[in-house]
Amino acid sequence: MNPALLRKLAWLLCSLPLVYLVVQAARVQLGANPVETLEHETGSWALILFLCSLAITPVRRVTGRNELAPLRRTFGLFGFFYAALHFFVYLLLDRSLLWSEIVVDFTKRPYVMLGMAALVLFATLAATSPKRVVKALGAKRWKRVHQLVYLAVPLAVAHFMWTKWDKNLLERPLVYAAVVLALLAWRVWVYAKARRQVA
Repeated sequence: MNPALLRKLAWLLCSLPLVYLVVQAARVQLGANPVETLEHETGSWALILFLCSLAITPVRRVTGRNELAPLRRTFGLFGFFYAALHFFVYLLLDRSLLWSEIVVDFTKRPYVMLGMAALVLFATLAATSPKRVVKALGAKRWKRVHQLVYLAVPLAVAHFMWTKWDKNLLERPLVYAAVVLALLAWRVWVYAKARRQVA
């Protein structure tokens, strides 16, 4: 497939969840708790897109479809976009910028701290994604910075899992965790294989 067309298709697909949420909000069809629905949906789509971003390299290497490579950045940036929406829904709609409640959440609810730590890491990755920043950092340093994704995604999954723990709704979090473990295990295997070949 043409790489430019592939990127346009990825942009379209990544935009659909936002369009759906906007339409549902306009129709007042976000359920009994619209704010909670927005929080959950934006957070879930952020995670899904981050997992898609992590999956691009294994899929590309297994299939030999190198035209997929730019989609890692596309999915990652859209994942950050939905993660930022998730945070602002929490900040503006859930907590109404009541800083006393927000501070309590950060100090009393560990999953909020996990989510915030993941968001800071994702923001760092997004800020260093433009080509001019890559050039300024240099390829080697840029690569080291972007290895933070291997910490950020597990933190985001842990954040999601913790929010569902008390409700015993662990099916989806466990699926996400299994996908992350599989993707990270693949990378460890590739790294170990390369080290053995060098030795």
